[in-house]
Amino acid sequence: MSSSFIRPTRRNFLAGSAAIGAAGFFGIKPASAAVDWKRFAGTTLEVNLVKSPRSETILKYLSEFEALTGIKVNAEATPEQQQRQKTTIELSSGKPSFDVVHLSYHVQKRQFEKGGWLADISEFVKDPSLTDPSLVESDFAEAGLQFAKDSQGVLRSLPFSVDYWIVYWNKELFEKKGLSYPSTFDEMASAAEALTDASTNTYGFVARGLKNANVPVWTTLLLGYGSTPLGPDGKLRTTSDEAVEAAKLYQRLMTKAAPVGVSGFNWAEAQSAFLQGKVGMWLDGVGFAPPIENPEKSRVVGKVGYGIMPKGPKAQAAATTGDGIGVTAASKNKEAAYLFCQWVVSHDMGARLLQAGAGVPFRNSILEDAKVREGVKMPSSWVDAVAGSAKISQLALPVIIPVTEFRDIYGVGLTNMIGGADPAAELKSATAQFEPVLARSEG
Repeated sequence: MSSSFIRPTRRNFLAGSAAIGAAGFFGIKPASAAVDWKRFAGTTLEVNLVKSPRSETILKYLSEFEALTGIKVNAEATPEQQQRQKTTIELSSGKPSFDVVHLSYHVQKRQFEKGGWLADISEFVKDPSLTDPSLVESDFAEAGLQFAKDSQGVLRSLPFSVDYWIVYWNKELFEKKGLSYPSTFDEMASAAEALTDASTNTYGFVARGLKNANVPVWTTLLLGYGSTPLGPDGKLRTTSDEAVEAAKLYQRLMTKAAPVGVSGFNWAEAQSAFLQGKVGMWLDGVGFAPPIENPEKSRVVGKVGYGIMPKGPKAQAAATTGDGIGVTAASKNKEAAYLFCQWVVSHDMGARLLQAGAGVPFRNSILEDAKVREGVKMPSSWVDAVAGSAKISQLALPVIIPVTEFRDIYGVGLTNMIGGADPAAELKSATAQFEPVLARSEG
């Protein structure tokens, strides 16, 4: 094990998990008696996690899994970029040192599929001696299953934590202008402009303008035009009428209604601007919400609405990113590793994740459980936005290996648009640059 090996002791994680430790938990259910949880007692599993509030939640309760199963778990949690490098190197070798891997679907799905790195767990899910009866495919948000299944429809992982894109809106600013929450893209753009008053430093809209970070904002809007960057045939649709219209809307919102300097904003700068109380709407992931209700960080406590994405001209869709947990194809302990993955996405672990504000489970039954919701610190409208978004979830980014290059190349074009460049010309140029990159990755 490397020096970053983490044991689930109180000392190791309590400092970083105060919020999780302090949460009161509701709606926790006992493990199913039908599952033979002790079947693999004495087995040792190696688990590779991404360091995050989600892995902290896993590590905090790891002793419960060990007591339930008699399985010993060695868990390693490393920062995202290091973890991605390590997993790619080890899985490519065919002899990874771990049985379970935590993956970022919107970045790694295609790479893991192409490499054949994850075990087929579909038969495990159907086995009543291995799987709790509450764990059924229909309980997962549609986007979660899209992520978890490969191109042949084989289940390769379990959807763990999701981030839906929503609109955070300042109810006080809307009220002052006599406006209600927008139900369409047109209404959103009109409201953004109506709320903007540069003389009082008030702006109607903020989102990511920084190159690379800004691409999911555009693809989120694109879903409302009934399209995606990549067609079912694997060909780019980034110069289509829909792609251009979505880019024009991005340009309109970011030039006519956003704060000065927005082309340098990532999510942190957009969040900071919104917390000051001078921005009407902020479009980003639902997981960025906790600071909004924290009086030490926010001037808008109690004034914020959490809105499901308005309808575009052709569709209403909540752009979705997320992560999963899977069993490596090379593991000698696949069933035991599957039990661990199942525990990670279980009802009680999902409840803990949600209640701590550490993540949002992909399972609808957890989001809809009244007892679980009682323990959530965020306002009920936030949970409503999560549950409503789950019903219209669609993938935020194309499932390709060179996701970073896609974001880099198109991100430059989007930032140029904030500077006044023509959306159609920028998309044409970006597509010409990216096409050969995509072709090489699939070769």
